Amino acid sequence: MSRSEQGAGLTREEAHEVSERLGLRSLQVFEIVRQEGVEELSRPVNSLFWSGIAAGLALSLSVYCTAFLHHALRESPLQSVLESLGYSVGFVIVILGRLQLFTENTITVVLPVLSDCSRFRIQRTARLWAIVFAANMIGTLISALVATLGGIVPPVQLEAALAVSHHLLEYSALQTLLYGIPAGFMVASIVWSMPSAKGSELGIIVLITSMIALGGLTHVVAGSTEWFLLALAGEMSWAKAVLAGILPAFVGNVIGGTGLFALITYAQVKDEI
Repeated sequence: MSRSEQGAGLTREEAHEVSERLGLRSLQVFEIVRQEGVEELSRPVNSLFWSGIAAGLALSLSVYCTAFLHHALRESPLQSVLESLGYSVGFVIVILGRLQLFTENTITVVLPVLSDCSRFRIQRTARLWAIVFAANMIGTLISALVATLGGIVPPVQLEAALAVSHHLLEYSALQTLLYGIPAGFMVASIVWSMPSAKGSELGIIVLITSMIALGGLTHVVAGSTEWFLLALAGEMSWAKAVLAGILPAFVGNVIGGTGLFALITYAQVKDEI
């Protein structure tokens, strides 16, 4: 490094500290996320499938932990604010555990396609989306079945889980889709923020995902647990759970994660690639 590049009057150690504090450039973040996407696209089907099931099971904990806090805080004026923290639990496990979550892949595996839009990359992305989404749904369905029929959740907590899910009964298919757009955008923003987090990963995940719950937004994987619970309890038909819940949320999350966030992040770096 020349003296002009290092900075006048700075020692090499001081210049290195300045460089560290500058953080990652957008192009560097893009490349980190893109390379992660390339690795994900090359993973075997079995790996994607079982990781996706584990993610579905883990993310269902977001609903149950929200329910636990809902029940414990039923007399608190801050109930809705504090119980939203429970919604973050599943996301923390899934994201830090590097499990396959569909909504993370609305940006991770899309960036390699945007930078090299080949038929092979598009096919691989479609394959990964199909496998991971199906596996996530299987995981949340198993979770809802075991919670409802298996007796692993105390009845009072199961009632609380249904109570925190009741707001979904009021949403039309269009509302579910529209509320899924900011949720998809926010999950994609977590993926984009992680390379620069430097020890703040937990805080970023908790902050953003708790806002999804607090805002009454719709996340297709976490929400599928709620729709399945409502259907199993007879409070919603299976057709409505799928057609007015899961599918619209799926579309909204894809629009928010891929149609907005991924395209915007690519647009800001495409001239630098």
